[in-house]
Amino acid sequence: MRIADAGCVELDRAEEASPGPATRLLQRLASPPAAPVLAAETPDLHVLEREHRMGLLAGEAQLEERLAGAVQRGDVAALAGWCPAGEAVRLAERLAGTGAALVRLPVPRGIDPPTQLRATGRPQGSFTPLVTTYGTVPYADVDPTWPAGISYVAMFGVMFGDAGHGALLLLGALLLRLGRPRQLLPLRHLWPFLAGAGVAGTLAGIAYGEFFGPTGVLPVLWLNPLDEPERLLVAAIGLGAVLLVLAHVGGTVNRWREGGPANALYAASGTAGLTLFLGLALGGAGLFLHRPGYAVAGVVLASAGLALTVTGLYAATAGGLGGAAQTGVQLFDVVVRIGTNTVSFARLAAFGLTHAALGDLVWRATSGLASRGALPLIGAALVFVAGTAVAFALEALVAGVQALRLEFYELFSRVFTAQGRPFRPWHVPTGHLEVTS
Repeated sequence: MRIADAGCVELDRAEEASPGPATRLLQRLASPPAAPVLAAETPDLHVLEREHRMGLLAGEAQLEERLAGAVQRGDVAALAGWCPAGEAVRLAERLAGTGAALVRLPVPRGIDPPTQLRATGRPQGSFTPLVTTYGTVPYADVDPTWPAGISYVAMFGVMFGDAGHGALLLLGALLLRLGRPRQLLPLRHLWPFLAGAGVAGTLAGIAYGEFFGPTGVLPVLWLNPLDEPERLLVAAIGLGAVLLVLAHVGGTVNRWREGGPANALYAASGTAGLTLFLGLALGGAGLFLHRPGYAVAGVVLASAGLALTVTGLYAATAGGLGGAAQTGVQLFDVVVRIGTNTVSFARLAAFGLTHAALGDLVWRATSGLASRGALPLIGAALVFVAGTAVAFALEALVAGVQALRLEFYELFSRVFTAQGRPFRPWHVPTGHLEVTS
């Protein structure tokens, strides 16, 4: 009961344990599920059944299920499970008064511990859904929450570059932080995520000179997307290349932690893939800039990356001609993915241009009406408000989805090659409830 109330332990459960009395009562009643709770004293199950105390019955059923997984040796019973290292001392103190003890055991061979991201419950925990939506991080891998959040808001900002629209996101983050409106109170913990997106959109808008469109309120500090689309396109692909390099570095670290240095060296998502990507990028830059030295260095680096990748891919096959054919197909896929994933970041520029074009359209319609007199001025205000609302909602949705797509398919696919399992602590609170006898 102390363990259940603490809510920080995932207990091992017996796979083929026969149901206990409380479980059989629940199955017989077939009532809607209730939140489980444990009584401070052992209740009479028949009284619970007669009074229809479904929450207490559910709690007793869970208690029976966990106790069925105990290992009995004479007068001693042991319950095995997982507990975060930071909670071990607190849990030991909880158990001290019951005659029980907490014993730390080595991790069993062939079993990976469950994963609990460290960011959970902290301000950066608002970025955690980015990772958990994709999957569960293997226990051996690094926690990607911060890098994932930063890269996401950066890509979002490039596509949602408008200082006025970014300020609206910041206002929304402030309201969410204050718990307004109350209907969105369950989403309050996501306010740092919304604030990060607002800051990124505002900074990009300042660089573009966009404030609710090309209103002239801000000067263009870097480029006007509609005037220099080619430059924005090159910058977007360059940003994508940097993010892909960082993803390969993260993948190399994870492959090392998962399987050692050899795994990190030969994996397509590790050093081999990173070397191949850098070689192709350097060779392409050499050809584009007419620098033969860069092109030759790129060919050498790409050749080394190809050799490492082929070695790793072939080692994972059964060998022979079939293994060689499989390696050839996989190598072709690796090379094609490098090119397509890099070019895929052009969507940052494409949707940034779309946002700028919508803002320009709204502003042109507004300024055209405003110059025709007092009555059209009211129409201009309505057009500006309605057009801004439509552009804001549409572009926020599109930029959010496209940034998520780039995060998952281009970046996470290199960082993660396996799935872990989430840490699911058992938590049934103890309630001081009156149960008649």
